[in-house]
Amino acid sequence: MGKTKKHWKDRLHEIIYEADTPEGKLFDVVLFIAIIASILLVMLESVKSIDAKYHNFLNISEWIITILFSIEYIARIITVKKPFRYIFSFYGIVDFLSTIPKYISLIFGGVHALAALRALRLLRIFRILKLARYLGASNNLLRALKASRAKISVFLFAVLIIAIILGTIMYLVEGEENGFTNIPKSVYWCIVTLTTVGFGDIAPQTPLGQFIASLVMILGYGIIAVPTGIVSAEYTSQSKQKQPEANPKIHLNTQACTSCSAEGHQDGAEFCHKCGHKL
Repeated sequence: MGKTKKHWKDRLHEIIYEADTPEGKLFDVVLFIAIIASILLVMLESVKSIDAKYHNFLNISEWIITILFSIEYIARIITVKKPFRYIFSFYGIVDFLSTIPKYISLIFGGVHALAALRALRLLRIFRILKLARYLGASNNLLRALKASRAKISVFLFAVLIIAIILGTIMYLVEGEENGFTNIPKSVYWCIVTLTTVGFGDIAPQTPLGQFIASLVMILGYGIIAVPTGIVSAEYTSQSKQKQPEANPKIHLNTQACTSCSAEGHQDGAEFCHKCGHKL
């Protein structure tokens, strides 16, 4: 009896958590379609003309998908040896937040719109497409951003000083009659112009002000390229450092540990790389 139960749980775990088997791939694809359908239902429900005409259909469809997601959430909990690790993991929290809004809407109206959080579950597409092997590239980018933070901080501080100086100048040049009523508002205009957003709620009217605005716009295009160059240089450096360690013969799969739910194991691995539990 115990063996049958264990085999049933292991089989269900393999289907739900892994994407290397036909059943696992099918489950992930069906889940992917259900998530997309659920998001579309929530979006359509927010359109008053559509909701007025098809309210019952949209509501029933949303409840069906919510119940299916609830069953899936429970199944994920009962098929792991340490359920709290899944419950408080990133995906566990996302799964819970994407399921609970519809139930809360029974008490508080309108909260069901938060079901759009299910879009976060689309992150599971990484398992379907087996992109785990490319996580090294994302780690390089993360390391590059961390290594660049000091330079970027100095750069942003310099931009802030420029915005304050130019904003103050524009306040003196344009004055209150042209919308530059105070220095903070003038600095706001300068930041908007530097970032090339250009809301247009404040615009210089004098020739000198327009000349300064032109310089600020040109400066804005130059400023955009600076942080990109800093991060790109660090990323190239990180990639070169990691290049000798790369091993094209190592292949990762989507096999998930039944104990800690860790993924990204090497093909043929017998034990979990995180907790050491037998796979």
